[in-house]
Amino acid sequence: MNQEIRAPRVLLIDQNGEKQGVMPTSSALEAAEEAGLDLVEIVATADPPVCKILDYGKFRFQEQKKKAEARKRQKVVELKEIKLRPNIDVHDYDVKAKAMHRFFEEGDKVKVTLRFRGREMAHPELGMKLLNKVQADFDEIAKVEFAPRMEGRQMIMILAPK
Repeated sequence: MNQEIRAPRVLLIDQNGEKQGVMPTSSALEAAEEAGLDLVEIVATADPPVCKILDYGKFRFQEQKKKAEARKRQKVVELKEIKLRPNIDVHDYDVKAKAMHRFFEEGDKVKVTLRFRGREMAHPELGMKLLNKVQADFDEIAKVEFAPRMEGRQMIMILAPK
């Protein structure tokens, strides 16, 4: 900005956005002083560097607003967890399915954890059958990111919204 620009020659753009051409940095600074504004280096890597005559405080404020707006629009994908049991009742399953629908609409991933206790470990095929049912129920709105797999006493599957 202003006196900190070290390049001997710059490509000047005036306050109206019109190219003034390549000129020595000193004459570009004089033009900025005449306009009562600052000379700001916009593209330092160009040859010659591109400088623009503008109000630096206003420029910084607008850049801050752009960054804040970009942050506001950004969606962080979370991993939500739904815990099931192999012998879950129909109504309980429906409640869990409704919660999963809501998570997918919000754009979040869902980790379905099926926990086995005691003698349930003797029938992992029941768990696989249940996870296949979950997969079939959500086939239209979600894709399987991590296929069902046993990890100790639990079976895990991760679904992501399409």
